[in-house]
Amino acid sequence: MSKSLQAIRGMNDILPEQTPLWRYFEGTVARLLDNYGYRQIRMPIVEFTELFKRSIGEVTDIVEKEMYTFDDRNGDSLTLRPEGTAACVRAVLEHGITGGGQVQKLWYIGPMFRHERPQKGRYRQFHQIGCEVFNLDGPDIDAELIVLTWRLWGELGIRDAVKLELNSLGTAEARARYRDALVEFLSARLEHLDEDSQRRLKTNPLRVLDTKNPDTQAVLVDAPKLADYLDEESRVHFEGLKARLDAAGIPYVINPKLVRGLDYYSKTVFEWVTDKLGAQGTVCAGGRYDGLVEQMGGKPTPGVGFAMGIERLVLMLEALDKVPQALSRQVDVYLCAFGEAAELAALSLSERVRDQLPDLRLQINAGAGSFKSQFKKADKSGALYALILGDDELAQQVVGFKPLRGQGEQQSIAWDALAAHLATCVVQG
Repeated sequence: MSKSLQAIRGMNDILPEQTPLWRYFEGTVARLLDNYGYRQIRMPIVEFTELFKRSIGEVTDIVEKEMYTFDDRNGDSLTLRPEGTAACVRAVLEHGITGGGQVQKLWYIGPMFRHERPQKGRYRQFHQIGCEVFNLDGPDIDAELIVLTWRLWGELGIRDAVKLELNSLGTAEARARYRDALVEFLSARLEHLDEDSQRRLKTNPLRVLDTKNPDTQAVLVDAPKLADYLDEESRVHFEGLKARLDAAGIPYVINPKLVRGLDYYSKTVFEWVTDKLGAQGTVCAGGRYDGLVEQMGGKPTPGVGFAMGIERLVLMLEALDKVPQALSRQVDVYLCAFGEAAELAALSLSERVRDQLPDLRLQINAGAGSFKSQFKKADKSGALYALILGDDELAQQVVGFKPLRGQGEQQSIAWDALAAHLATCVVQG
């Protein structure tokens, strides 16, 4: 096949047999967010490049190496969004919905784009669900976001497979003092740092803490600790967060090396990590960014949020065998009709049933076929029951009702009683 007729590397099709699990996951998250009082916002996937340079930071790996950036016909530099927070902040500023201290609890879903090496669970077009909260500055909202995700893991059946890591980055001023101390310490040991950490030391020193290189990790054992440089306000905030998580019974570990890869974070940062996906262990991450709105031209506005990777969580549900069995069945009832008159009656009958049972997944055999071939299709569909409509049934205004899974004899059900019978056998059962 021609290369032009293949998907771009790292940008994958999600096929019909995969989408039921995606829809289940997305629906579970959406329902939970609705129940917690979050409202959905939808932003464009393309923004002006300057938005991400200003928010994420020009010396981050994302801006330097990973963004899909291009000039449009007007000469404007545009970028496919690499993450959702900056776009959400732009949207609330543009439409003034956080003005006057209005509290906004928002969520979004959609594709993000980063040009990095594709690997299992990590792609160049990937999908996230994110939450952003504005104008709440206490640790209670930080805790709510974490409690919400903890409840989600419970509903998905994966709590035992994830671990919560926490840290506090303090205010920008506290972080600047720590940055100076860290740079001084590491500069004296430059020859012991790996090449990537040497580069980061000049551009984004806190990211050195996140290194996976064992030699650099050994150097960091004696490095200054961020906790020793925290301001009193950040300490109180962090203690308040931990107290609320303790009260909710949510286990966590403090990871002093957790810094996140984006410049805008302050105070609380957190990650939900797992060892079930190999190297790609983070499934949800976020934190507080109280200075970002002001940095982007707005008035001082507290902000906090998180994003979770849909691909990784779908992989995790599959790896842990937590896919609901019902997802393997796309059809509840399959209607087989034999002959022109029966096909016409089947169309009318099926629509009457759908009027009464809108959640029933009812499929009619599309196209003529023998009794044997239609039943083959009915069985292959995964349906629980087959409905049979031929000349004899048409004359008696009944339909044959045949179980396709498990035991049970075929019955004849009057048309007027069919919806009630299906409600008992399928919808309620």
